[in-house]
Amino acid sequence: MKKIKSMSQVELAAYVQDALQAERIQVVLSGGSVVSFYSSNKYVSKDLDLINTSFSKRSKIKIVMEGLGFKEQGRYFIHPETTFFIEFPDGPLSVGEEPVKEISVFELSTGTLRVLSPTDCVKDRLCAFYFWNDLQGLEQAILVTKNQRVDLKEIKRWSKVEGKEKEFKAFADKL
Repeated sequence: MKKIKSMSQVELAAYVQDALQAERIQVVLSGGSVVSFYSSNKYVSKDLDLINTSFSKRSKIKIVMEGLGFKEQGRYFIHPETTFFIEFPDGPLSVGEEPVKEISVFELSTGTLRVLSPTDCVKDRLCAFYFWNDLQGLEQAILVTKNQRVDLKEIKRWSKVEGKEKEFKAFADKL
């Protein structure tokens, strides 16, 4: 098994996910680290957002994380051998008002990576743009769209449901 200090961001996520899964704690990678993954690190994120989809108690997560050598610091878990830090936002796993429809699964040498699909990753990043006018979220959505196969018809449908047709047009125009 690879040492934590030589794991990439997604290898670390898969490693942690497998350890948690062994204790029946389900998590899915979300947020900026998914953008990093789908853009081949053209965007860099230092945190891993593992959404707690099983609604497990934080105390249970903490036991597993400490067993892996992580220490809790505020809302994050840090490890002395990596610059990546891990957060466990509570579920449900959703984009805007809708539940996530598809989880992508990748087998890595360090474990099984469960991550938002490219389409749901774009929706996740567009939420920041749609609801907080975060232009970085818009750029990240474009980056994933240009580097992965995404369902633009689904993103347009979802944008309409979210009441963000004008913002979707701004996204589509920038593509």
